[in-house]
Amino acid sequence: MNKATILLEALPYIKKFYGKIFVIKIGGNALKNSEIKKTIMKDIALLKYTGINPVVVHGGGSEISELMTKIGIKPEFRNGHRVTDKNVMEIVEMVLAGKINKDIAMNLNLLGVKSIGLCGKDSNLLYSEKETKFGDIGLVGKIKKVNVELICNLLENGYTPVIAPIGIDDKGTTYNINADTAAAEISVALKAEKLVLMTDVDGVLKDGKLISTLALKEAHDLIKMEVVKGGMVPKLYCAITAVENGVKAVHIINSAIEHSLLIEIFSDEGIGTIIKGGIESV
Repeated sequence: MNKATILLEALPYIKKFYGKIFVIKIGGNALKNSEIKKTIMKDIALLKYTGINPVVVHGGGSEISELMTKIGIKPEFRNGHRVTDKNVMEIVEMVLAGKINKDIAMNLNLLGVKSIGLCGKDSNLLYSEKETKFGDIGLVGKIKKVNVELICNLLENGYTPVIAPIGIDDKGTTYNINADTAAAEISVALKAEKLVLMTDVDGVLKDGKLISTLALKEAHDLIKMEVVKGGMVPKLYCAITAVENGVKAVHIINSAIEHSLLIEIFSDEGIGTIIKGGIESV
């Protein structure tokens, strides 16, 4: 009976989201912990089997730093962004577009989900330019345009795109792009139903307690009053940007909680923080 109740609770959500696009960003420990990663792949596969169209975007900062350290290059950050010269960019591309991207695509394929690994250099998927608002931090970019046609063609043919956040400009220069920012820009370009940011914390916290629902004004206020600090600030900015530009909802959830993706999407209460439009939470 408990299993039947769970399935019945999920039914209206399956019906509501059938055929919709979800952009799912995977990062943090989820990419390093094989058990967590395996569970997330199964959850994404289930979303696909219920008729949802997932688009996966991934990071991999810790693995980039590990490889840099191994070969004797000290990772350097300014304003939370990796300083990226040509040598570092080669490592970024090797780790993101090579190792991590193909590993995620392979694991989804093993679950019967047709998936294909891409980066922003493929068919100008993420047409970008140099990011300058944080000072000169090298080959760090911001997205100017997403090749929506490519992604939609893949989705229409039953493929699940797996995207590494690497951009390219009209001169062929390659850029390192923040994965949360890339996921937000992609979700806006696709007019996605949802953007899901999978991270290492439960969601947005206030006084140590999880905030389950946030409206846009409240999200802005939390940043302005410095209630939200550290790495959650750029994530919340990405969520705000996505919702303000047409994404219906953004979810911030803890990837370490088993099946957190399914619980958040297919249950009444959810498990993380959801950011919606409007002035006040409802």
